[in-house]
Amino acid sequence: MSAQRFDDSQRLASAKVIVGVDGSDGSWTAVRWAARFAADRGRDLEIVHGMGLVGTGWVLGDYEVVVPSVIDAVREQGKDVVARAEHLAGSIAPGLGISTRLSTDSGRELLIGHSGEAYAVVIGATGNAGTLAHLGSTLLAVTAHAQGTVVVVRTDSEADAATRVSGPVVVGVDGSPVGEAAIAAAFGEAAERGAELVAVHAWSDKDFGRFAGRASLGELEADDLERAVLAERLAGWQEKFPEVRVTRKVELSAPGPRLLDWSKVAQLLVVGSRGRGGFAGMLLGSTSNTLVQHASCPVMVVHPRNDQRTEQ
Repeated sequence: MSAQRFDDSQRLASAKVIVGVDGSDGSWTAVRWAARFAADRGRDLEIVHGMGLVGTGWVLGDYEVVVPSVIDAVREQGKDVVARAEHLAGSIAPGLGISTRLSTDSGRELLIGHSGEAYAVVIGATGNAGTLAHLGSTLLAVTAHAQGTVVVVRTDSEADAATRVSGPVVVGVDGSPVGEAAIAAAFGEAAERGAELVAVHAWSDKDFGRFAGRASLGELEADDLERAVLAERLAGWQEKFPEVRVTRKVELSAPGPRLLDWSKVAQLLVVGSRGRGGFAGMLLGSTSNTLVQHASCPVMVVHPRNDQRTEQ
């Protein structure tokens, strides 16, 4: 099946999977995942490392001094990290087209800056923080501000979680216009993987009926209405992907905890960059924020196209 099957025609056939590395355990896991992902999608892989040298210096009187030996050491370390990552990716997917990029920019600037031209951006995460030198700040900055698709691969969960090939693809459905991009990506991933797709819509009793565009409903009526509208949201995609088996889950609970539970058995979790309760300027919703920091499987955060960013 073509990797272009799921409504990503705006991405060129030459678009690469980009993975950020910094020499941490999390980044090696991300490289392994990205290499397999790129090979399965018929994409080349680009390995990038941001040295963070722009603006680096020590103030001495009226002058900013950068010690050349320090810069040389940082550059050599960067070259070593990139070379190790390239070797690792090649061992995971022999024959994979691999390129590298070493930049004086920071990791976050590098990944965000090139995300618009990428098929997907992949980053690793360890513990409760991301990698790429600035820990959680970089992880959240990239997932919030990158364009297109970002995949966060964690290393602190079950031993096989980052490379799990069984279990369903799980998508969080919130009913927002920008959520359509996540649904499209989830159907495409389920089709590519030959996996079941579980569509989870968790709604709160504080605002029941909002998913269906109505208010002042009783709890039981609202639940039935939420289920009906979820089915309607998925119907068009089920017609486009008839081979994908879909299970619909509508639950009265906060979405974060339910999706975290599903991440324990899923091979991939797909969410939009923000939910229906987010503000147009808030590019990463609270649910997505929680998942990229705590999920037990890789999390794909799908940003809407630019023309959808203001439709909230």
